[in-house]
Amino acid sequence: MKRVHALFLAAAMVIAAGCGGGSQSSNAPSNACPSSNAEKQIKIGFIGPLSGDVKTYGLSALKGFNLALEQAGCQAGDLGIVAVVDDDRGDVNEGQNVFTKQVSQNGVKAIVGAVTSNVTVPLSVKANDQKIVMITGTATADNVTVDDSGNRKPFVFRAAFADSYQGTAAAKFAVEKLGAKKAAVVYDKSNDYTVGLSQSFRTEFEAQGGEIVSFESYGKDDTDFSAIMTKVAAANPDVLYIPDYYNKASLIGQAARTKGVQAAMIGADGWDSTELNFEVMQGGYFTAHYSSDDPAEAVQQFVKDYQAKYGERPDSFAALGYDATNLLLEAIREAKTDDPEQIRQALQNLKDFPAVGGNLSFDEKGNPVKGATILQVNADGTYSFVTKMEP
Repeated sequence: MKRVHALFLAAAMVIAAGCGGGSQSSNAPSNACPSSNAEKQIKIGFIGPLSGDVKTYGLSALKGFNLALEQAGCQAGDLGIVAVVDDDRGDVNEGQNVFTKQVSQNGVKAIVGAVTSNVTVPLSVKANDQKIVMITGTATADNVTVDDSGNRKPFVFRAAFADSYQGTAAAKFAVEKLGAKKAAVVYDKSNDYTVGLSQSFRTEFEAQGGEIVSFESYGKDDTDFSAIMTKVAAANPDVLYIPDYYNKASLIGQAARTKGVQAAMIGADGWDSTELNFEVMQGGYFTAHYSSDDPAEAVQQFVKDYQAKYGERPDSFAALGYDATNLLLEAIREAKTDDPEQIRQALQNLKDFPAVGGNLSFDEKGNPVKGATILQVNADGTYSFVTKMEP
């Protein structure tokens, strides 16, 4: 996915969604379930970045959310589904604003979202405290489903693997498949997502006998990475780990090549965007949650349905948004009520649910048990399946 260096915020518009609407980017798909004629109803929310620097993540996740709702006929058992969609713009404060609106004004009982870890972590605290079921398709920070002491937030779940596993899988791939002995790591010190990934990568790489020769941080608003890449080039690593979103990863990759860094670049699921700079990042690898080339029946059916609706192949964010929505819908069917406590219990008890990401069950921390797919970036804007790293 190609990253652009600057993105303008799209104008937000209000859409009808039962009792009150949600602000949504004008570029976003229309709400699949704005109302319901069912006698019994439940309002579920979607929160994600539909405008701003990481809008491709939110737009893909929303497409997956809408597809799942349409396939369900805006129904979960006897309950009609009314969807409330809001744009958090990838901003923590805006995320909290739309969460409060969805719960207090719109009466939302369960939420699919948010999408990025920086927004999801504070929302997960609010959701758990207010007993609102939240399932994020894509937020991977470890402290989404647990607090800083490691205690479970029982109302919070995710369809994606956590950063502690994703970083570990990347490090194992670097050592076992690429034969790397030295690694450099660069990360955004202000972002839980990149901090968690960098730490888990370093821990596992060193446990595998590798050496971290450079471990550099940068700030949220930094765009010039030449000084950092000068240090990395001097350290001469075998691999360069860049666990950031597609726009920053592309800028860092460009700086690395400009400074003559020859290391193989490795990233995380944040690279999975049509706005990644494919020319710069070609040959790089990243951990992903699925591959559209996976021959599994569930994957190929999803790809077929998604392409038929949107005219494009789905990325990981679309697949995870789809899985998270279907998991929530199944829990509502099992619970046969809009009561969040019973929905939460039903979600925790799901076993081997047939999802695009595999047959999913939740562990004691609300995380799915599944492997990490490794994809390689091609210059033509596509990815190639490389291997799968199992837990």
